[in-house]
Amino acid sequence: MIMIRIAIIILSVIALAWLAARHTNEMLVYVLGTIFIFVQASLLYQYVTNVNRKLTYFLESVRYSDFTINFRSDNKMGRTFKELNQQFNEVLHAFRQARAEKEANLQYLNTIVQHIGTGLITFDSTGQVNLINNAALRMLGIYRLHQLVELKDKHPRLYELLSNLNSGVRELYRTPSDQPLALQGAAIQLRGMWVRIVVLQNIQTELQQQEVESWQNLTRVLRHEIMNSMTPIVSLAGTMRLIVNEDIEKSTSDQEAVNDLKEALSTLEKRSKGMMQFVNAYRDFTTLPKPVFASHSVAELLQEVLQLLQTDLTKSGVLWKLSVKPENLMVKADADQIQQVLINLVKNASEAFSAQTDRLITLTAYQTDNTVMIEVADNGDGIEPEAIENIFIPFYTTKKTGSGIGLSLSRQILQQHNGQLNVISEVGKGTTFTLII
Repeated sequence: MIMIRIAIIILSVIALAWLAARHTNEMLVYVLGTIFIFVQASLLYQYVTNVNRKLTYFLESVRYSDFTINFRSDNKMGRTFKELNQQFNEVLHAFRQARAEKEANLQYLNTIVQHIGTGLITFDSTGQVNLINNAALRMLGIYRLHQLVELKDKHPRLYELLSNLNSGVRELYRTPSDQPLALQGAAIQLRGMWVRIVVLQNIQTELQQQEVESWQNLTRVLRHEIMNSMTPIVSLAGTMRLIVNEDIEKSTSDQEAVNDLKEALSTLEKRSKGMMQFVNAYRDFTTLPKPVFASHSVAELLQEVLQLLQTDLTKSGVLWKLSVKPENLMVKADADQIQQVLINLVKNASEAFSAQTDRLITLTAYQTDNTVMIEVADNGDGIEPEAIENIFIPFYTTKKTGSGIGLSLSRQILQQHNGQLNVISEVGKGTTFTLII
């Protein structure tokens, strides 16, 4: 199209020169020729301007990522211009597809980041937080974080760790609620700026598992040594009692001394057997069977526990309240083991009252983030702060009668369910144990 317009202008100039050479009406020829050439030049200018305008629109749409522009695929300005419009549209369509895929991938990655159980925080050299996922917010007990300095009030120690955390270094931080978090950082360069990525991982389960394994190993060794020592003592005491009865008693007239000897041997044998029974009572702590998982109704599990303990609770003057939301809440667990935990917690709660007249135990079950939460709460005496740190240690008990193994075993059962058993208590107001499954 543009070549035709240039050819017409050239031919017009040649024709104008030829007419002038033949001495035709020169003024008329010049006027008509000039008008014709001006019109053709204007059309050529308009054509070139339209082409430049379309190119400008196209480049601006690419520059500002505005791929909604669509060029008309017509041929008013020539066949090649129609092809140019089609190519523009195809390029913009390719850009639109690439951006849609990029946004979909970004949304996909963002969804993964927000739903993983590991906390993530990214921030730049100025302390501006670029990303923090839901897991990190839950671990820190906050609902938003824009600047790193906002941690100073609630987590001053964490603020110091994050400000000085070197790449590849692993640090341990305990939250105000005593949750142990492992911190590990890495630095990357993004668009010319250094960005630090920090991973927060709640290692409470791992620490509890290591603690349980340590106690299991200790208990296993102690049990082995005590049994090895007590068995021959019991055997010798029995043998000596036979000797006294068969030989010494018949050969002496000092009956009082014989009776004292018999009583001493009987006491020795009885206490040795009691020690062996005591040690055997902790066999379950070191040989807990693996849970057999199946889906169970939480409401039915709790109702069965209350039914088993109904007589004891009534005798103790304890009322109970049960709440399960939703009512059809299900849990995948070993029913026998979880019920054993609940029985132990409810029995402990029923023994947590002294002078209270409005004795109440509340069992509450609900679901949070695909996790089943079961709370056993009482309005009893509560647990002293110095004791609450030790109640999960084997053999530790605050009761006059008790083995100190129930809570340790309960926590071990929850750990084998990949869950947790937590406790909060306030002296004079009560205690709440939470099963997280």
